[in-house]
Amino acid sequence: MKPINAPPSILLTIAREIKSAGGEAYLVGGWVRDYLLELPCGDCDVEVYGLSMEQLLALLKRFGKPNLVGKSFGIVTMVIDGKIYDFAFPRQEQKTGSGHRDFEVTSDPHLDFATASSRRDFTINAMGFRLPDLELVDCHGGREDLRHKILRHVSPAFSEDPLRALRAIQFAARFEFDIHPTTQELCSIQPLEELPQERIFAEFKKLLLQSQRPSIGFEWLRRLKLLRYFPELETLIGVPQEPDWHPEGDVWTHTMMVVDQAALLRFELENESDQLALMLGALCHDLGKPMTTVHSEERWRSPAHDALGEKPTRSFLARITKDVDLIETVVVFVREHLRPALLHKARHEIKPGAIRRLALRVNIEKLVRVAKADHLGRTTEESLEGLFPAGDWLLEQSRHLDVLSQKPKPFLTGQYLLSLGLKPGPEVGEIIRESFELQLEGEITDVAAAEKWAREKILTS
Repeated sequence: MKPINAPPSILLTIAREIKSAGGEAYLVGGWVRDYLLELPCGDCDVEVYGLSMEQLLALLKRFGKPNLVGKSFGIVTMVIDGKIYDFAFPRQEQKTGSGHRDFEVTSDPHLDFATASSRRDFTINAMGFRLPDLELVDCHGGREDLRHKILRHVSPAFSEDPLRALRAIQFAARFEFDIHPTTQELCSIQPLEELPQERIFAEFKKLLLQSQRPSIGFEWLRRLKLLRYFPELETLIGVPQEPDWHPEGDVWTHTMMVVDQAALLRFELENESDQLALMLGALCHDLGKPMTTVHSEERWRSPAHDALGEKPTRSFLARITKDVDLIETVVVFVREHLRPALLHKARHEIKPGAIRRLALRVNIEKLVRVAKADHLGRTTEESLEGLFPAGDWLLEQSRHLDVLSQKPKPFLTGQYLLSLGLKPGPEVGEIIRESFELQLEGEITDVAAAEKWAREKILTS
């Protein structure tokens, strides 16, 4: 196999020094897994055997500035040429309570690799490369599980950390692996309520941003009955939709298709926060349907599900994050996700003011991506052809009006009105608001027209 990565030469040099000092170094964890999968490898995690902390620190100082970040855990971090290296001693963990952090951790440089690697979560993450010769050491069958695309827990210690259930889900989605039946059983009984919110959010981010098909992870959440911890998502299952508009099935099925469509669109965005808002907007866009869906006039309808989706969206997001800006952005996407289609449908009647007012509420370019994912995440003929004429039309109109990615701003300023002799007070704000309304409707088209209007307004008042 011809790898697309190789360990940095500086790491091999450090490993030779460790070996000369009587120790052993192993490159472990995700780097090994990704190397064998011929995927880009990330930061390097190295386990060091047979040396004391004092010996390791003295050795590492020859290559940079080691930072002892976990004295009791035996973890040393270094940044060399912009790359992060973590050096750690093998350690043993013993659960002392019910919380995610309730562990007694002891480092032991004299453990053997098989014992040390047995504390890891999955066999595919429990392999190591003995450095500097890159000899693969696989004590738990990880290489074979990689070949068969199986996630399998290493030992019963898996259940000591409930976060590993969510790790199984995001790994299954990222690598499109199956989860071994026995590991499924363990995942399904993990008490996720013990986990701190930030750790849950970290796994959701990986699922949403690193998977080509995030739906795989959410389907595992459903299969493992872990959606019970996220009831706003669970209620989507079985909610009917009108077959003419949604031949693909219920709201859950549609949402899974939408999330996967959003994953294709996220690559158009460079900013991670924008990508995450798009993905969460896609996931949450129809959370209002379970409470609004009715059978009326021989059709399934969900009136006002966009507006009424705000409450369950806030409830779900509050379970996984405290990021207020992210929550507000996603909520706006949910409230407005139907707007591109509605404006397009009424395009012969509406005035430009409707589009300008939409731009005051939401970034139209970003909204259209959410709406496009919604539109393509179904099995209508138009959607299967990848067509979204409503979005194309709205983007074109927004560019023409110069509100594609920015809000319209009032032409008039308070400073200008004061220069005309007005005194500070409510009248200044009122004139600006009235002028802005006319500007949004297209009756005032530039600064000169706004200033002329203001002068005439003041003279006649």
